[in-house]
Amino acid sequence: MKNICTIILTFLYLLIFLVNAQGKERPVPAVQHKYTNQLIHESSPYLLQHAHNPVNWYPWGKSGFEKAEKENKLIIVSIGYSSCHWCHVMEVESFENEEIAKIMNENYVAIKVDREERPDIDQIYMNAIQLLTGSGGWPLNCITLPNREPFFCGTYFPKEKWLEILIKVADFVKQNPEKTKLLARQVTDGVRSSEINFATDEKPEFSIKDLNGVFAAWQKNIDYLQGGSKGEPKFPMPIGYQFLLHYNFLVKNPDVLKAVTVTLDKMAAGGIYDQVGGGFSRYSTDQYWKVPHFEKMLYDNALLVSLYSRAYQQTKNPKYKTVVQETLAFIKREMTSHEGGFFSSLDADSDGEEGKYYVWKLEELKNILGREADFIIDYYNLTLEGNWEDRKNILYISATDKQLADKYQITVSELNNRVFESKEILLKERSARVHPGLDDKIITSWNALMLKAYIDAFEVFGNEDYLTAALKNAEFIASKLKSADHRLNRNYKNEKAGINAYLDDYAFSISAFISLYQVTFSEKWLDTARKLTDYAIDHFFENKSGMFFYTSDLDPALIARKKEIIDNVMPASNSEMAKNLFVLGYYFYNEEYLEKSSKMLNSVKKYTLNGGSYFANWDILMAWFSSEPYEVAIVGKEFEHLRREFNGHYLPNVFFSGGSSEGTLSLLENKLVEGETTIYVCQFKVCKLPVTDTKAALTQIFDQ
Repeated sequence: MKNICTIILTFLYLLIFLVNAQGKERPVPAVQHKYTNQLIHESSPYLLQHAHNPVNWYPWGKSGFEKAEKENKLIIVSIGYSSCHWCHVMEVESFENEEIAKIMNENYVAIKVDREERPDIDQIYMNAIQLLTGSGGWPLNCITLPNREPFFCGTYFPKEKWLEILIKVADFVKQNPEKTKLLARQVTDGVRSSEINFATDEKPEFSIKDLNGVFAAWQKNIDYLQGGSKGEPKFPMPIGYQFLLHYNFLVKNPDVLKAVTVTLDKMAAGGIYDQVGGGFSRYSTDQYWKVPHFEKMLYDNALLVSLYSRAYQQTKNPKYKTVVQETLAFIKREMTSHEGGFFSSLDADSDGEEGKYYVWKLEELKNILGREADFIIDYYNLTLEGNWEDRKNILYISATDKQLADKYQITVSELNNRVFESKEILLKERSARVHPGLDDKIITSWNALMLKAYIDAFEVFGNEDYLTAALKNAEFIASKLKSADHRLNRNYKNEKAGINAYLDDYAFSISAFISLYQVTFSEKWLDTARKLTDYAIDHFFENKSGMFFYTSDLDPALIARKKEIIDNVMPASNSEMAKNLFVLGYYFYNEEYLEKSSKMLNSVKKYTLNGGSYFANWDILMAWFSSEPYEVAIVGKEFEHLRREFNGHYLPNVFFSGGSSEGTLSLLENKLVEGETTIYVCQFKVCKLPVTDTKAALTQIFDQ
């Protein structure tokens, strides 16, 4: 490894002029299909978008690899996803260009990858580009040897630069074959070795003092004026704010809660939130949450529904309830299949233009709303010149409802009614526009996140429709994506499941099924969660590190087998598995699960202390280890009614169980009292005296 920096710098110096590209507007895509390549047999909408390129694309698999080996050709691994704006731009500029396609076909074997279907491949080549350039993004284009070891990577390139790269790289390799092999080997070794060091001799010990240190380090980067982290762009990091809610529950620190509420308030008022139709875009390009990158991802909206639900539970802010209601209405309207599965994403572009579906011109809105237009124009900050670009306006809110209500001399309730009625009109009008492209593949892990979102929303708001949607999706995952031996598939399209699942598919499904048990007390969901956990241990767990690999031992080997440790917009699969082991260890009195969970957390503890939101899911687990959770058992005919009475309270350290009978869990043994419904509050495997009303039970929890 000692020569890798010199080799990389030498190589990059030869190609430096190729990698400094600037973005362009996306042209209108071609509509005629002169060519057809191997992607025509795929189900991924992203791959099918490239099926008629003149580039002779192959999907990731044996046929493309064998061609590269047989013809001794370099491989281009091009990775993107359906809603990626710059992926579309590069396709139109370069991959639909016959001159460029000719060079690619003559000198390379071109392989297209949908990163959402194959995150394992994306993980490896993203790691490679970060080693080579220090940054990454999509589209991700790596050039590799026939054995798939990478030596050159970049993201988006304009047509002229991509053409130069194709020619210069091919010539460089012909003239420097040994140097290229050495670089590829060094980069591959770097990918394989770029893991967190899990070795520790320290005894597992976790405390509130540790959590205080986590927040003290994190607080330095909190933007208390605009929410989120300081600077731009701003990504929602929902799991970070879930931890802060939990931490505030333990320490009652107003600065902690303010970090959450300022962020949620600003996001809900900003352009990142679809003010007309509900749902969130992927991120904001500015520090004010005003200008989004307009694609809508299922996972963002799932995690944010859960976050806003829990924040409402703690603060009772009615705006948070509105966000949940509108976002789930959007999911039902635009992202749900007839079978109960949830689609992956909506494109940022429509009619060849980014954001066109969501923005408005002042004259347009006046024509639609008539006399009410001036009020809505003021409410959402529209101007004649446009508050964005090309006289277009992004709807966002800059004043509070109280300020606007006072300005118009109406009540807040009247203001909200007027806004609601206008939004209904605008939504109907907008639906007639060219709709953003829908990626209708169904991904197991993302569905599990939305399943949990529906469960959380049901638990907090009691809407039976949310529970109905959750149960339908749970049955869909159990029947369409899970086999009899508890192996999961990654995705579902055209009534067919495919691709062996990854660790995140198991981790989030297990978590969702645990949550579904906690609101229904149907033990089949808890039993399914346990069996999926045992399957994951059998096929993903590594004894040496005490962590889980991202890929199953049943999968064909890639150039590296990686572990996902760091939390991001989505929690890391290892942190989620560690939490699952903890919760299931409590439910089943399984010391092996608890020991695995403790060792996993202890292995990353030193990173959590300064890791901020990037270890937030681990921090939630640390909160459980630091403050022993309560187990609340509700047993008897009225269990459902009493269970729902707890839902008005934010209780992140309580695990619920129960039912009309004692069931099979050890905690419930001998808990049924004939003719009564009783509540048992337990901690450290010791239960307090049973009570029959929730107020008394809550007193036992809080008066400690």
